[in-house]
Amino acid sequence: MGRTMLTLTDAQKAEVETLAAVLTAEQVADYFGIGRRTFYSMMVRDEEIAARYKRGKAKAIGVIAQGLINKARGGDTTSMIFFLKTQAGWRETVTVEQLAEPEPRALDLSGLSDNSLRELASVMWAGIGRDGPIEGDLLIPKPQPDDARVPALPADTEAG
Repeated sequence: MGRTMLTLTDAQKAEVETLAAVLTAEQVADYFGIGRRTFYSMMVRDEEIAARYKRGKAKAIGVIAQGLINKARGGDTTSMIFFLKTQAGWRETVTVEQLAEPEPRALDLSGLSDNSLRELASVMWAGIGRDGPIEGDLLIPKPQPDDARVPALPADTEAG
């Protein structure tokens, strides 16, 4: 033989509406001392219980929302922001754009004379020589006098 289905009295059904304003469905089930699944089954079987639960929730939400709107209309910035975020779709988002890395450029110095190359190297080494290279400086090996591939720098421009 199956179990008898639990039901709520008319007074308990009225109480569901009052409780729904402040409790979840699970908490209402706990209040009545019944299982949560049982309470959900009761709401499915008895439309009056489900309707009272929904009406109790809706009334509480309406009262709180009216208070929020009154505060927002009265100039409460926090209430205004909250209302606009939840009801008007406002969002606080930060868009981060990643710029593409610039492609490295190579300079064609093949057309420069040896003297022009020495001058260019001298200017670059003068900048690097201040306190060592800093971010953004080109790191160019300092030419050595015994390096046959690169003409030596004049003595007065060598950085130490």
